[in-house]
Amino acid sequence: MPILDHFSDFDTTPNSPIAGGFDVTPSDSTDLPQVTRGIMVSAAGDVFVTLKSGDQLILPGLTPGVIYPVRVARVWAAGTSATGIKGLV
Repeated sequence: MPILDHFSDFDTTPNSPIAGGFDVTPSDSTDLPQVTRGIMVSAAGDVFVTLKSGDQLILPGLTPGVIYPVRVARVWAAGTSATGIKGLV
């Protein structure tokens, strides 16, 4: 029997609860498999990203366990010191 989901008919919005995720391997040449609704790290540090808009910036000093609501298309290896990065969708 499938698990009951009372909200399966609702649209996913940027403010909806996270419903999926994946491990992020920072790369200077490859985009993520999908644009995130947020990211989280396991170990503190900086994360250099390309946002959905194409803007690039360093997210400095991210704290482990905090969900950061950013639409990320790529996490760069150069400039990223945080580890255990998760893409949340």
